[in-house]
Amino acid sequence: MRDTCSISQVRMFIKDRDIFLSRIRQIATRWNTIIIFLDSGRMAGRSHVEAALFHAFRAHSEGSMISSSIEMETLLFASGSRQIVHGMAFGVHEGANASYLCLCPDMPAAIEDIHECCSPADDEDWESLPSEKEAFLCSLFSITPEELAIVGPEQIKELVLERVALLEVNR
Repeated sequence: MRDTCSISQVRMFIKDRDIFLSRIRQIATRWNTIIIFLDSGRMAGRSHVEAALFHAFRAHSEGSMISSSIEMETLLFASGSRQIVHGMAFGVHEGANASYLCLCPDMPAAIEDIHECCSPADDEDWESLPSEKEAFLCSLFSITPEELAIVGPEQIKELVLERVALLEVNR
């Protein structure tokens, strides 16, 4: 199913996380799709989103998920951690959010409903990593200065993807 996912960029302001997620679950049920939001501030670009989806759907198809839903499994892989609390930090939170929106399978009709809750942001550049975000990702994923010295600082995205893949090995 991962192959039929769409990924887009959205912004929204969430007053009450539980109410927002309840509304999203209703939309997902209505359109028979899975809806996943990933915090762009914690993601190393679209390839990170794609890797998290790939590993989550593979774990689902192999019956090796460590969580009870594809949504949470994706958040866990995005975080590179087995800890639910770490995975949840990669989802939405109260206040302003800039998120990658994943629809699996892609369901264009659901987008209209979702856009009642959030605004498209596909025209924004979320691929570049300013130095503050690089430092944050290094801290978040325990990327050491020694690793960066060996592979080069331009390889931060690849090191994050390695952490995502390692979660599958370290199950």
